Amino acid sequence: MSTKIGSMAPDSTSTDPEATPHYPAGLRIIAVYKAVKTIGLIFIAIAAFRLDEQESFQHLVQWLEHLQLTESNGMRWSLVHLLEGMGPAKFVAVGIVALVYAAIFATEGIGLWLRKYWAEWFTVIATGSLVPVEIYECFERFSWLKLAILVANVLIVIYLVRVAMRPREGHGAQPANPRPTGA
Repeated sequence: MSTKIGSMAPDSTSTDPEATPHYPAGLRIIAVYKAVKTIGLIFIAIAAFRLDEQESFQHLVQWLEHLQLTESNGMRWSLVHLLEGMGPAKFVAVGIVALVYAAIFATEGIGLWLRKYWAEWFTVIATGSLVPVEIYECFERFSWLKLAILVANVLIVIYLVRVAMRPREGHGAQPANPRPTGA
């Protein structure tokens, strides 16, 4: 009786669905969502750093002052007064905070995209920690966009907790077909 050398090793090209671990597509969707947020925050940081320059800041304020929007006139003047009160130097802090959040979102997204187990829990903690702030914001200054973001983040946390708690091979999971012990 002859045996093939290496026949006891698992076949890496197997098409058996039970041989390859299931990876939820939802994690890819969340990774893309985090990537979009990262890109948006990078643009905000770039804009904030550009507004740090006194000349750019003055141009923005002047542009807002001369903008003719009859339906949002009150909002426009509120924004002008807010910007003038902040001054250009405060935009450096805004840019730094935006970059810090962009780094966190990028870490979450890349980790989820690369199927890292730690990224699931990191995203649960990072996203879940902001939910109380988002709830407060919805009650304080309601908008449909804030509510949509809150709902999306709550659903992401619930989904990721369920995914992260599922059994895995090599992480204390039981094999699919346990072999009987004994004789």
